[in-house]
Amino acid sequence: MTHLLHVNASARGDASRSLELATRFIGELETIDDGLTVERLDVFDGSLPEFGTVAAGAKMATFAGQGRTAEEERAWAEARAVFDRFAAADAYVFNVPFWNAGVPYPLKQLVDVITQPGWAFAFSPESGYRGLLEGKRAFVVYTSGVYAEGLPPSFGADFTTTFFRDWLGFVGITDVEEVHFAPTVVGVDVDGAHRAALDATLAAARRFTTAERFAA
Repeated sequence: MTHLLHVNASARGDASRSLELATRFIGELETIDDGLTVERLDVFDGSLPEFGTVAAGAKMATFAGQGRTAEEERAWAEARAVFDRFAAADAYVFNVPFWNAGVPYPLKQLVDVITQPGWAFAFSPESGYRGLLEGKRAFVVYTSGVYAEGLPPSFGADFTTTFFRDWLGFVGITDVEEVHFAPTVVGVDVDGAHRAALDATLAAARRFTTAERFAA
């Protein structure tokens, strides 16, 4: 049985183009893999814990091998619960709309909550960082309303994919499929871009479920 975690990073509900493609991807997987279980994490639902001063203190105490205060222990436990939910998945689907050239802020909050030493990564003074979430797969849908590759800078910039690709690799998730739908609002052929993105999404789902690459 394969457990898939769908991380929905859109705030637009049924109007979301990224969520539409992620949902189609998952639907295609479900027609192929009878053992698939799907859980959804909506980063905009307000359930993510804050990672502020107290939690940061807990993180640095962990790095330094020091003890934590009771308040830090509570913050650390809240973060750990989110990480455990994330790490329990065999594979991931992320739908990531561009927000001001970057990722939506609660998606960054999720990243900051779960990317902790000893959980998502290890560190060695000799060799540096090593991701601990190895052996997992991910599918990412990126959408942007105006920006598209090849347009001049006045149409925007892309720090979204560069950041998110780097983070996936940092935590050890290196087997990644991507689909881009851009632009979704203003462009020469928005409908054509949508059709191409949908075709790419369904093709990626079929690749995702090949027996040798999608085993729990």
